[in-house]
Amino acid sequence: MEKKSSNKGQSAGSGFLFFFAGFAIALIFGWVIFPKILYSVNEQPIKFSHVLEDHAELECENCHFFREDGSYAGIPKLETCIECHEEVQGENPEEKKFVEEYVQKNREIPWLRYQWQPDNVYFSHAAHLKVEEPLPCTTCHRDVKKEKTPPPVRINRLTGYHYSTMKMQVCEDCHAKRGANNACNVCHK
Repeated sequence: MEKKSSNKGQSAGSGFLFFFAGFAIALIFGWVIFPKILYSVNEQPIKFSHVLEDHAELECENCHFFREDGSYAGIPKLETCIECHEEVQGENPEEKKFVEEYVQKNREIPWLRYQWQPDNVYFSHAAHLKVEEPLPCTTCHRDVKKEKTPPPVRINRLTGYHYSTMKMQVCEDCHAKRGANNACNVCHK
């Protein structure tokens, strides 16, 4: 009888060991491997630097502006860039690539977006700037004035959502802090 009880102890110990090993493998797969498989990593067509002296002196709105109707223009069109970059300035190979590939060929830059909202979400930048205390861009966006090169754009292969797209919880928390309306129909149309 004593043999049976010692086998049970060994069985329970090895069961715990197998459980722990399986749990550790599941965590590693879920936190490390699966996200790398799930998201594609895409580079921007130009390694644009917001840190360069000429860019760092500008306000965000110089290139990322609002249209007359109050809607946000988003990523600047080539015509905005050409105002300063009609010809190659300096020795930067990215500048040369930009002028030769896009300016001289009058071709829009196929910038990849870091944030993409689904069709059922309505977001107005104007509503967030025309408030008593306007929000700085860095409340929701990366502080690009510190970026020498843009980070890769990570896109979910299954949903098409971008990794850095703001999650609903972030919006709800900010609305709650500021006493803004948090009703579903404010953002979802």
